[in-house]
Amino acid sequence: MEYITCPMLIGGELTYGSGGEWIESIDPSTEEPLGRAPAGTAGDVNAAVAAAKSAQHAWAETTIWERRDMLRQLAAAVRERAEDVARLEAADGGNTIANLGNDLFKSANQFEYFAGLISEIKGETMNTLSSGMHMSWRVPYGVVGRIVPFNHPFMFATASCAAPLAAGNCVVLKTPETSPLSAGIFAEICARVLPAGVVNIVSGYGLPVGDTIARHADVRRIGFTGSVRTGLAIQRAAAESAIKHVTLELGGKNPLIVFPDADPVKAADAAIAGMNFAWAGQSCGSTSRVLVHESLRAKVTERLVERMQAIRVGNASDPASDMGPLNSAAHRDRVQALVDIGKREATLLMGGNRPEGAQFDRGFFMAPTLFTDVTADMTIAREEAFGPVITIQSWTDEDAMIAMANGTEFGLTASLFTNDITKALRTAAAVESGVTNINGARMHFVGAPFGGIRNSGLGGEECLEELLSYTETRSVHITL
Repeated sequence: MEYITCPMLIGGELTYGSGGEWIESIDPSTEEPLGRAPAGTAGDVNAAVAAAKSAQHAWAETTIWERRDMLRQLAAAVRERAEDVARLEAADGGNTIANLGNDLFKSANQFEYFAGLISEIKGETMNTLSSGMHMSWRVPYGVVGRIVPFNHPFMFATASCAAPLAAGNCVVLKTPETSPLSAGIFAEICARVLPAGVVNIVSGYGLPVGDTIARHADVRRIGFTGSVRTGLAIQRAAAESAIKHVTLELGGKNPLIVFPDADPVKAADAAIAGMNFAWAGQSCGSTSRVLVHESLRAKVTERLVERMQAIRVGNASDPASDMGPLNSAAHRDRVQALVDIGKREATLLMGGNRPEGAQFDRGFFMAPTLFTDVTADMTIAREEAFGPVITIQSWTDEDAMIAMANGTEFGLTASLFTNDITKALRTAAAVESGVTNINGARMHFVGAPFGGIRNSGLGGEECLEELLSYTETRSVHITL
């Protein structure tokens, strides 16, 4: 692949910024240089915010039908560039090219979904007395900051803009520093489809780019997807300059609960699907904790081993690969450190290091990894690996299992398998998670809120709630 120089987008212009410094992007499958993106500065963020603020009034004044049509144009443009994005994202991020089509579908679908939902931005009227009328209006915040992670770079970049734009806001978007290149394609699309300043894209590091976005007084609404640690830092930084609306979609240590009446093969297969091995387990919704009743532990474990041994690890750009590398050297080191702790705590059934073979001497690879004899107090059971790591915990008492399921700081997703509907609903109510799947895993349904509770985040996405969260409510009273 030709070496790529990726631009930023500020005020409708493709630019390489003011700092003169670069972030070099590395292909995680080969460790070869792939391209570069500008290391944005606080000055670049300030210019992007100023451009968004300047464009916002005119954008908010467009009719909802004009905004709807432009969102649909964005969706069509994403589909036109889907093949280019897939090739680039596989090389830049390590996500397998065979599975990137789903990300591109979601990117386009989010624009189309919120284009269709745009007429639901409604207020209310209240006729309380014959002498007056009271009404509420929904208006955009103005400038929205969106900060996206490395695991689904293009999909998160595009999807994170859909609801704010539909609601009449302008956006300043920060790209992930380890996988920034596909955002250049999105910048080209936005420059072609949207008025100048409506979407601005700044690449760079958390300091200064992300921090400046969070602290900027003119950015009144922030959405972030990433780690709990960074989410906490964004909340603190945002609060120092103004009262802001912050939503966070953070990590997960998601339990998959198997009751004794469940089909062990179906439950294990769902755990494999839920782990998202095509992304090397780098997904906040990964079903990384299997909590299986002792009576089915052996059968579920056997099936997990069988399925994980069949996963074909390889170069992410190879259509035959089921799983590619981890996203960066630093992230692989972090996952390996947690796995090494797990080796001292629990029983390692498979994986735990690089896959065998000379082809894995380079690249940030880790073999699919499975631990058993795991207890709730172990580090490997509590900390998010964000890698291809599954732990197996067994149980016999339901109350103890619920405590086990809720025994982390997270609350993003949970899955449970049983044929008893009463037991299923009782457990769904007891497990502390934003999304619960019954007899399934990793399910998203557009229109139903996706988001976490506890330290997994604030706010629901992919739904009407997300669209309305990018508006403020104002009350108007009329005396007749």
